[in-house]
Amino acid sequence: MYCSTCATPLTPGLSYCNRCGASLKERDDPKSGAISTQLISAITVLGIAGLGLMLGGAIALKNGAQFHEELIGIFMFMTFSLVGVVEFFLCRQLSKVIGGKENARVISPQQPVTTAELRGPQPRSLPEPLPSVTENTTRTLDYSRNEPTR
Repeated sequence: MYCSTCATPLTPGLSYCNRCGASLKERDDPKSGAISTQLISAITVLGIAGLGLMLGGAIALKNGAQFHEELIGIFMFMTFSLVGVVEFFLCRQLSKVIGGKENARVISPQQPVTTAELRGPQPRSLPEPLPSVTENTTRTLDYSRNEPTR
């Protein structure tokens, strides 16, 4: 038997992989079905309530407050945007619950450098810094008294 994450041979009786630490036991989460049912019902109720609020608010603004169509359109757009963002995040959460896989980052081992160059591969570190040009020239800036030659 091999680890599904890193493909290392497994020792029988262990519940975690020796190499990557991934859990080897199957997760039977009874809450997953209840959570997905609740999320689906929340998405449905929020969608219907959001559309009802948007249309009912537009009718109330048109008849009761006598607003212009531009303001009613802005109200409908903002309500639709707010409900849409909340619905998006609920659907995203639902897909995570239904998918069952955690978003674990799998770190693959680094492959050796293969180049098709004529010379050897480039080093992975930066070269040593070169000494400054002005290191040995600071003494020339010291004051020296020059007497005129006769």
